[in-house]
Amino acid sequence: MKRYLTLVLAIVCTTVYAQKIKVEQGSFDFIAGQKEVNVVFDYDSMKLMKENFTNEEYISKRSADLEEKARGKGKTWEKAWNSSRELIWNPKFLELINKYLGEKEGMYFAEDLTDAKYTLIVETVWLYPGWDAGIMKQHAKVTTNLKFVETANKDNILLEVSSKNAPGDQWGNNYSNESRVGEGYAKTAKTLAKLILKKAF
Repeated sequence: MKRYLTLVLAIVCTTVYAQKIKVEQGSFDFIAGQKEVNVVFDYDSMKLMKENFTNEEYISKRSADLEEKARGKGKTWEKAWNSSRELIWNPKFLELINKYLGEKEGMYFAEDLTDAKYTLIVETVWLYPGWDAGIMKQHAKVTTNLKFVETANKDNILLEVSSKNAPGDQWGNNYSNESRVGEGYAKTAKTLAKLILKKAF
């Protein structure tokens, strides 16, 4: 009976929450023929966890919790968390969107392509890092607004797509919050790329 309950808990805790993607406004007409797209990652209004912590609140709480377990652990985690955008999350998104749209349509997405006609703004709305306790785990979740704008006039939104609860995990165990969130960005990029392939080409 105990083994059965453990198995049930494992199944419940590893359930993948369905990603919801929706076109909020605009059309895909401008995309065909573009070879380069500038990308801007915006984390300014990001919230975390069910409590909707600001990034600063989340860092303060988690760092303090880890410091209680082992001195220095919180500060080490804080450095990893603060660097994860540049080292994991942004590269994961770019890797996957270029894999699908680069190989199939010859498009290239990257930061600092200021001469590109259009810019994709990846605005992070909400994150849940998930957790992994060996036999039981929960995927990370990443919610974003994806806005294609004119590079020269970012107020002109040509296409806006919302992506809710993109799941982040890997096969096997993944004990890194930062890595799990990175997989959520990879899933976001993959889903967006497939939507563009379907609607624009």
